[in-house]
Amino acid sequence: MKRFFQVGIRRWLRRAVVAGGIAVVLGLLAVAGGEIWVRAAAHGRVYSEADVPDAPVALVLGAEVYADGSPSPFLAARLDIAKRLLAAHKVKAILLSGDNSRYSYDEPGDMEVYLIARGVPASRIVLDYAGFDTYDSCARAHRIFGVNRAIVVTQSFHIDRAVTLCRALGVDATGVGDSSVKIYTGPWRRDVIRERGANVKAILDVVSHRDPVFLGRHETGVESAVRDS
Repeated sequence: MKRFFQVGIRRWLRRAVVAGGIAVVLGLLAVAGGEIWVRAAAHGRVYSEADVPDAPVALVLGAEVYADGSPSPFLAARLDIAKRLLAAHKVKAILLSGDNSRYSYDEPGDMEVYLIARGVPASRIVLDYAGFDTYDSCARAHRIFGVNRAIVVTQSFHIDRAVTLCRALGVDATGVGDSSVKIYTGPWRRDVIRERGANVKAILDVVSHRDPVFLGRHETGVESAVRDS
């Protein structure tokens, strides 16, 4: 009986090792596939700030804001790019898309305050309070705000995925990626690593054709900002 039990344990361990190995291989293949997909889809669509073609709208993707309402360096860098694109007449309006899932945390509102304090007219700014992730921001830009063509603004490690998702969701997107905050080596390295898994999620989101967390009715803010610019 003891020998039978030992044989059963060894057999179970071998199967577990094989299953674990297969899972690791599949995981690595998924990560590699996600990386190849976003890079290929965004190829030729990411530009420097000076060279990016004009578009009606700059879509600024949200990131962390602090308790006092100030944007993190990563988010501030994105906002500064959008401000310069507007000043250079590369865009006519800025759509700020971020997380306002709770009363005490308002990425789009704090982003707007930052831009207005730096001279951007409020009439050129439109807020999307339900940009809970990149997929939702891109989907809502098209489906809720009627954006068909845009310059997406985010960090350089994120820009390929952002452009790819927006293009998959109906926005003819180009992108400008910021690398100035690479000096914050810890957070930068962490986000670069996290991006590998986010690429896999992006594939699943696109394949599933999921709706954003929140849709709502059509909003005309972007159309008005572009028309009145």
